[in-house]
Amino acid sequence: MPKYDKQIHIISFDVPFPPSYGGVIDVYYKIKALFDLGIGVHLHCYKYGRLEAKELNEICASVNYYKRERFSNPYIGSVPYIVRTRNTRRLLSNLMLDNFPILFEGLHSCCHLTNPALEPRFKMVRMHNIEHHYYTNLAKVERNIAKKYFFTLESKRLSNFEFTLKHANCLLSISPNDKKYLEAKFENVVYLPAFHPNKTVETKVGKGNFVLYHGNLEVGENDEAALYLVNEVFSKIKLPCVIAGNNPSLLLKQLVRKHANITLIENTTIDSIHALINEAQINVLPTFQATGIKLKLINALFLGRHCVVNSPMIANTGLQDLCILGNDAQHMVAAIEDAFDKEITEADIVRRKQFFGMHFNNLESAEKIITLIETRKY
Repeated sequence: MPKYDKQIHIISFDVPFPPSYGGVIDVYYKIKALFDLGIGVHLHCYKYGRLEAKELNEICASVNYYKRERFSNPYIGSVPYIVRTRNTRRLLSNLMLDNFPILFEGLHSCCHLTNPALEPRFKMVRMHNIEHHYYTNLAKVERNIAKKYFFTLESKRLSNFEFTLKHANCLLSISPNDKKYLEAKFENVVYLPAFHPNKTVETKVGKGNFVLYHGNLEVGENDEAALYLVNEVFSKIKLPCVIAGNNPSLLLKQLVRKHANITLIENTTIDSIHALINEAQINVLPTFQATGIKLKLINALFLGRHCVVNSPMIANTGLQDLCILGNDAQHMVAAIEDAFDKEITEADIVRRKQFFGMHFNNLESAEKIITLIETRKY
C-alpha cells in the first residue's frame, strides 16, 4: 500500500462504480478528487445489486464490501429501512482499526454515527438530500399503493431519525437550499458543491436538431417528469423529441408510442447519454422537488447546448443565469420553440467556462474537506 500523508474512511450507501446515477456520481468523483490530492481513502460500501468494482481499487487505499440486509420487513420498526438495512458490526470493527476521520454518505449510512465507540472521531455526513422531503415527494408520484405507503412511512421515520446528525462534527450540504434547511436545526453545516465527472465545458457551437429529456426512468421523480413532458409539452410541439434513460415504466412506453415526434431510448450507456446531451439542441429538465441538486443539469450545462428548466430545478443553485426558465407547460413550450432556432455561440461557451471555473470545482471541494478535517472549523 502506498504511503499517504492523510487518510479517511468513506461509507457509501452503494457501490459507487460505475458512476451512473446522482448519488454515486457525487461519491465516486469525490473519492477521485481526494485521490488526486494524495489522500488515502478507505472505502466501505454496501452491495445490493451492483458488482464489486476493481476500478475502485485504483483510487482507494482499501475497499470493503458489505451485504445490504434487505430481507427485513420494510413496514415495521422505527429506524428507517434505508438505514437499518445498512447496519453491520464488521463495518464498525473496521472503523475501529485506526483513528482516521469518517465521512458518512447520506443518512443511509449513519447507523453507527451515534455509537459511543466513535464519539472521539472526527465525523462528517454528506447530505445528498433532505431525505424525508425526498421520500414525501416519492410518495406523491408513486402509483403503486404498497410503495406509496412505504415511502410515506419511510419519510416519517427519516424525519425522526434526523436528530442523529447532531453527533456529526460537520454536515456537508450539497446545495444552498438544503443548507438553509439544515442550519436552522444544526450549527455545523457547510455547503460543499456536488462532485461531477466534467473537467471542461464541451458544449458545441451551432445547433442540434432534437429536444432531449434524460434521467433514470425507474425513479418515480424522473418518471413523473417524463410523463409530464409527453402529455403537456412534447406532444404540443412538432419538433423531434427524445426521452432517454433506464427502465421506463409501461405507461411511459405506451404514451410515447402515440406521438410520432417522440422517441424513447431505453437502457443505454453513460457514454451514449452524454453523446445525446452533447448533440441535442435543447436539454429540457423539469423537476417537481427542490431538494439536493440535480447532477443531470450540471452535466447538461457542461456538455449540452440550451437548457430549459423550471424553478425547482435551479432554486438557490446559482445556475439560473445559464438556463432558460419555463415554469408551466405553456411557457416551456414557448421556450423550446424559441430556443430551437437559436445557435449556441462562442460567447455562450466562454460564459459557462467562466462560471464553472469559479464554481463546482472538484479539486477545490476536496481541498475544502481536507481543510475542515485539519482545522475542525466549519
